[in-house]
Amino acid sequence: MSDRDRFAAAPVARLATVSAEGEPHLVPIVFAVDGDTVYSAVDGKPKRSRSLKRLANIAANPRVSLLVDSYAADWSQLWWVRADGVCSIEERSAPAVPALRAKYPQYRDVALGGPFLHITVTRWSSWHASA
Repeated sequence: MSDRDRFAAAPVARLATVSAEGEPHLVPIVFAVDGDTVYSAVDGKPKRSRSLKRLANIAANPRVSLLVDSYAADWSQLWWVRADGVCSIEERSAPAVPALRAKYPQYRDVALGGPFLHITVTRWSSWHASA
């Protein structure tokens, strides 16, 4: 399996953003991959606020990182894949909705009204314990 395939198959990624003041922020997200584009959405799941720190950070600094990993008691099975890129915030997204619904059956019952994150990956990097 390629690194990009491992990344795309993962159920959750960690999205790292940085505020205008340089403060890091890390949150788990669900996502879908199409080539070198990663999509995510601010969906209808309950949130404390619609004024999300990740959105403010991306507006101030669109450079982001996404990390997926696998931990196992057998350390020879450990791996991670990181996607670094530039993120835009889109109010509507024709490509994101079907990609996210195809990956996550839960999105059949959860509103996908946006906004949507479009991350253009500029660098893929990885590590495998078995390598």
